[in-house]
Amino acid sequence: MKVLICGAGQVGYGIAEQLAAEQNDVTVIDSSPQLVSAIRDTLDVRGYVGHGAHPDVLAQAGADEADMIIAVTLYDEVNMVACQVAHSLFNVPTKVARVRAQSYLAPHWRDLFSRDNMPIDVIISPEIEVGDMVLRRLALPGAVDTVEFADGGVAMVALTCDEDCPVVDTPLNQLTDLFPDLQAVVVGIHREETLFVPHSDDQMLAGDLIYLIASKDHVRRALGIFGREETETRRVVIAGGGNIGWYVARRLEEMNANVRVRIVESSRERAIEIADSLPNTIVLHGSALDQELLREADVPNADTLVALTNDDKVNILGCVMAKRLGCGRNLSLLNDTSYPAFTHTLGIDAHVNPRAVTISRILRHIRRGRIRGVHSVQNGAAEVIEAEALETSPLVGKELRLVDLPSGVRIGAIYRKGKFIRPQGETVIQPDDRVIIFALKEQVRKVEHMFRVSIEFF
Repeated sequence: MKVLICGAGQVGYGIAEQLAAEQNDVTVIDSSPQLVSAIRDTLDVRGYVGHGAHPDVLAQAGADEADMIIAVTLYDEVNMVACQVAHSLFNVPTKVARVRAQSYLAPHWRDLFSRDNMPIDVIISPEIEVGDMVLRRLALPGAVDTVEFADGGVAMVALTCDEDCPVVDTPLNQLTDLFPDLQAVVVGIHREETLFVPHSDDQMLAGDLIYLIASKDHVRRALGIFGREETETRRVVIAGGGNIGWYVARRLEEMNANVRVRIVESSRERAIEIADSLPNTIVLHGSALDQELLREADVPNADTLVALTNDDKVNILGCVMAKRLGCGRNLSLLNDTSYPAFTHTLGIDAHVNPRAVTISRILRHIRRGRIRGVHSVQNGAAEVIEAEALETSPLVGKELRLVDLPSGVRIGAIYRKGKFIRPQGETVIQPDDRVIIFALKEQVRKVEHMFRVSIEFF
C-alpha cells in the first residue's frame, strides 16, 4: 500500500514507523526540515519538506499514485484542505484527517465532510477518542487499559497482578477449570519488558500485566477474580480544563448525575469559560501542583484524580501528590512514550497516551481485509484486532484445534449474532462471525491475510 502522511510530529511519526515496519510504501510531508530529516534518518520512508496542502508538494510526493492520505499536522485546516486537494486533483481513494476543533464536529454540521462537500472518509478527533478512553477507565477503575469491540459486546481489559492477586501462580488451564462459566480469555502477558502470548500451561506471576478479552457482561466478574474489582467512581477531580478535561466533565454530567466533578484549571479565562458551560461541575482556578488548592478541591476524599493537562510532568506530579493526600486512585495523560515504564513505581494506577489512541483509530482503516477494529498495545508491540470472517477465510468451517494459527496469535473471542463465544478446541468459526484476536506485531500481516477477500468470494 502506498501511503502519504502529512505531518511528521508524534502521531505522524508513529504511523509511519508502524507502516514502514510492515513494508508499506510510505512518504511523509512536513514543513519542518528538522522533523523530515529525523524521520528519514530513522525510518525507511521518503520525506519531503513543504506545506502538506499545496498541490505541487503533494504532486512531488507522489499523491497521484497514493492509495491513502493521512493528514495529521497540527492544524485542522491544513489537514482538511490536504484531503480536499488529494481528492480533487489526485483522486486519492482514502482520506483520513485529524480534526481537533469541536466546532467542525458538531452534529448539525455533520454533512460538512460528505463526499459532495469536503470528501474526507475518516475524521479523527484526539480529544474525543482520548476522552472516551478516560471515561471507560473511570467506569472500570480496576483496569489499566480497556477498549470495546463488536459494537460493545466484547471488551479487552488490561490489569496488573499484585502479590495478593488470588490467581497468581495459577496455570491458565486451571483457571478455566476453576471458573468454567467465565466468558473471558487471557490472550497476552507483559512480564519484565517482554510481551508474549501465553500457552495453556503458563502461569501468571506477581507484577505481570495481563491482557484479557471478555464478554461485556463478565468484565466486572473477571476483575473480581483477579482481585481488581474496585468501587464505582463517584467523586472525580480533573486537573486540566482543556478540550479533553472539559469533554470528560461534560460527559460525566450527561451520563451520571450521581458523580460529583471538580476541575482545577490554571488559566483564569478558561476556568470562567468552562464554569459557565458546566452547570453541575465546580471549577477552581489555580495550579494542579498546589497542595492547598488540591485540598480545597477535596482531593483527599476523591475516588479518582484524572490529570489531563498539556504537561506530562505536571500530570505525573499531580497524581503522586493526590495519592499522598489520600485520593483513592489516579489516571494520567502521558504524551511521552518513555514515561509509562516507571509510572507504576511512582504509584500511578493508569495512564492514557493520546498518540497510541489516535494511531489505533487510524490503523483500523489501514488494515486490509474485513478489519472492523484495532487497538495497539505496548507502543505497537501487539494489536488486538476485530475481524469479520468470510466464507473463504482459512479459519472458517473447521474446529479451532485443527487450525494452524501462527505463534504469537491467540483468538480471544467469537461474537456471533449478539452472543459471546469463548473459543475452545471444538469451536467452529462461521461466516460473518466477528473474531477478536490478539497478535504480536510480527504476526499482524498474517492475521490480515486470514480475513482478506479472496477472488473466490466473487
